[in-house]
Amino acid sequence: MTSQAALGARRPDRSSPVPLWAQVCDDLRRRITAGEFEAGFPGELSLTEAYEVSRHTIREAMRVLREEGVIRRERGRGTTLERRRIAASMGTLYSLFDTMTEQGLDQASEVRRLARTVNAVVATKLEVPADTELIVIERVRFADNEPLALDTSWLPSSIAAPLLDVDFTATGLYAELTRRCGVTVDSGSERITALIAPRHIGELLDVSSQTAVLAIERLARSGATAVEWRETYIRGDRFALDVSWTPQSSLLTATTEKEVLAWQS
Repeated sequence: MTSQAALGARRPDRSSPVPLWAQVCDDLRRRITAGEFEAGFPGELSLTEAYEVSRHTIREAMRVLREEGVIRRERGRGTTLERRRIAASMGTLYSLFDTMTEQGLDQASEVRRLARTVNAVVATKLEVPADTELIVIERVRFADNEPLALDTSWLPSSIAAPLLDVDFTATGLYAELTRRCGVTVDSGSERITALIAPRHIGELLDVSSQTAVLAIERLARSGATAVEWRETYIRGDRFALDVSWTPQSSLLTATTEKEVLAWQS
């Protein structure tokens, strides 16, 4: 926990060769990291008085912070802290749980459903008979105590029944699938569609009706066997996908408007 003595502005040293704006910029980064501005970022006038510098100096420091993606300025809202974006690489098998762990985020899941079920549509995706018993796991995923994604996975019960005993509030699906079921996901495919958050999704993710989400469909395999069908809604303001490409190859394929409308329905 940050001590009270560590809070507040540290005025720049005017005898230092480091420009005033750079000193202010460094100190603002320190205060942001310490969580000092969780309730709101101060305005230019307040910062000018706190650091005893000109408004031009404050504006230059804030310009640099905006370019770094630390803060953003929005009409009607003033300056706010930019939420940290979680990035995952396309073209590789990624686990959202592992991705957040690697990027130093506190994470947790609210398990909304963990049960046996039958779903003929999903069974078709998993390449099994329509009446096959499945295990369904539905979770709201949190990053730094903020909702990030709604995640629903279906797996054949013959493979995944031991997962019914798992507490998924603080562990990853693929790790438990390997640990308890002896099944390792090693390949798969995804389709990613950008949507405006449907109302019920927006409520679960605590975003407005105008917020963009990425709708992700994933088929995961172990060898040649389909072991998981997953549908995820993930906040577009918190998540990014990185792509590597060469002139000889591309991992991207086009999706028709009809297919997008089918997902939305």
